[in-house]
Amino acid sequence: MRLGRIASPDGVAFVSIEGEGDSATAKEIADHPFGNPTFTGRSWPLADVRLLAPILATKVIAVGRNYAAHAAESGNEVPEEPMIFLKPNTSIVGPGAPIVIPPSTSLVHHEAELAVVIGRPCKDVPASKALDMVLGYTVANDVSARDHQRKDGQWGRAKGFDTFCPLGPWIETALDASDLEISAEVDGELRQRSRTSKMVHDVPKLIEWISGVMTLLPGDVILTGTPEGVGPIQPGNTVSVTIEKIGTLTNPVVAKGS
Repeated sequence: MRLGRIASPDGVAFVSIEGEGDSATAKEIADHPFGNPTFTGRSWPLADVRLLAPILATKVIAVGRNYAAHAAESGNEVPEEPMIFLKPNTSIVGPGAPIVIPPSTSLVHHEAELAVVIGRPCKDVPASKALDMVLGYTVANDVSARDHQRKDGQWGRAKGFDTFCPLGPWIETALDASDLEISAEVDGELRQRSRTSKMVHDVPKLIEWISGVMTLLPGDVILTGTPEGVGPIQPGNTVSVTIEKIGTLTNPVVAKGS
């Protein structure tokens, strides 16, 4: 199933997206998309509604340096264990929403990432059962203010500004995410291209490790790290992150107050 959130003339709703292209339809889900979703019977042509971030997470847990080539380009070693940090849920925006660059930073980078959406409450989950906890997968951009990251020594400010976690366009629930192409373009120029199979710690291992630290709740999002090729973005740019078999997440970049 392809799950999304939309804004329509009737309000905001979770939906199942069926069909492709101009014929795609958004079918309204009652309440929430977890478990076995039930439908209200209402639907809209996808072209007539606005896609929002497909989930509003309680928390976003991000993984640093999970691709060896990205660690190398940053001048860092690959950590033996997953390196995690948190992004606030207020950093989440959806497809087409602007990435807003605050005036305090002069060096903001894009980071293309596979996002894992948790579907069940879980704690201390072994890797062998980890995928049973997954609702599905979506596309993410872990926007990062590099100057703040280097100055602060910890990443809360650099990664936590409002709009610094674009997610979308939807969640794919029936997907093997172990070997998918992931790429990023800025104004049509290819910046990043790799495969999820090049992660140092794969999705089951990440869920095992993170759930050993904190309880994961339905809707929580794990960002699984970015491959090499990260680079600067600035107001006026348009950033597109694409993951094979999921889709493309596109966001314009603007200056705060513009």
